[in-house]
Amino acid sequence: MGLLATLIKAIDLVASSLINLYFFVVLGACIISWVNPDPYNPIVRVLRQLTEPALRRIRKWMPFTCIGGLDLSPVVLLLGLQVLQMLISDLLRQIPALVAG
Repeated sequence: MGLLATLIKAIDLVASSLINLYFFVVLGACIISWVNPDPYNPIVRVLRQLTEPALRRIRKWMPFTCIGGLDLSPVVLLLGLQVLQMLISDLLRQIPALVAG
């Protein structure tokens, strides 16, 4: 049982780290978008390539996130990432108890 619990903790740590990393990528893309960056800058291009697919889906599914020129889709994405992180952590913590049964 100890090995399974350790493996699940490791999976939880990796998943949380990846979600946190993407959280900061989205946050960085938001901050950079405020200063009208050079679209040919490699950092700006990478940030847009990483964030735009998710943001585009949010804008498509929730058109009310764009209000009068203000795009709130990054806020929805950041909140969604936090919820996803909590769900994954809670579900992974329940697995050892289910297996021990």
